Amino acid sequence: MGIRVIYTDLDGTMVGPKGCFFRAEGGAGTVEPARALTELHAAGIDLVLVSGRTRPQLVEAAQIFGAAGWIGELGAIVGWNDGRDSTLLRGAMPPELDQVPSELLDRLIERHPAHLELHTPWHAGREVDVMLRGRIDVAEVDAWLAEIGFGWLSMRDNGLISPAHMPHLGGQPHVYHLVPDGVGKGDAVAYDLERRGIDPAEAIAIGDSASDLQMALHVGRMHLVANALRHPHIAELLTRHDNVTVEAAPVGAGWASAVRSAIGP
Repeated sequence: MGIRVIYTDLDGTMVGPKGCFFRAEGGAGTVEPARALTELHAAGIDLVLVSGRTRPQLVEAAQIFGAAGWIGELGAIVGWNDGRDSTLLRGAMPPELDQVPSELLDRLIERHPAHLELHTPWHAGREVDVMLRGRIDVAEVDAWLAEIGFGWLSMRDNGLISPAHMPHLGGQPHVYHLVPDGVGKGDAVAYDLERRGIDPAEAIAIGDSASDLQMALHVGRMHLVANALRHPHIAELLTRHDNVTVEAAPVGAGWASAVRSAIGP
């Protein structure tokens, strides 16, 4: 059975430093990801972008990369048909709420002084989730949310970002998304596969973070680029899956290798 669709994370996976498709890890120029993308399109395989980015950002990115669709806000929005068609996946969000209450967000940030903040300016314009950055204990945050009556929310780790964002941490901060339960990259991939009428065995996913690993449950094969191994807890999470390949190369080079494995000889 051939691969019909590739679900791919963007930042830290398909695109390199500062979101550049033509930068390898470390900043050197590369055209290898572009070659692999050209081969993917020539093979007739659909590309779906899966990201924490917003709807407008992904509509534009899909046009640039020739993607057949996109999944945004860590699984809260699924779009296709050049963005003309889409659906919101609200999961356990109570019907009376449009978004996470701002007063809860204030309490959460105040609880982690200097270690958690809005991921400005990328936090703006979001329809369902909240985007933050810092360095926190995700399990501790989830336990606190349940304790105060917001057990329908959870914090998701979506990967590492440049230390320049929060230099006082003395290391790389993480990007986090506060989302309702039932919302995630894996859930959105499952929805999109059913909508397309594609068997999970005909799909692969590519990523670099713990949130990306959720896609492994809903595709035939999951690929992680090598930089994923720098994330805390990834090694332990990998023991829960038997369909994950870790590529030898990081970022774009690893992404190109994963794409070519799907294309085949």
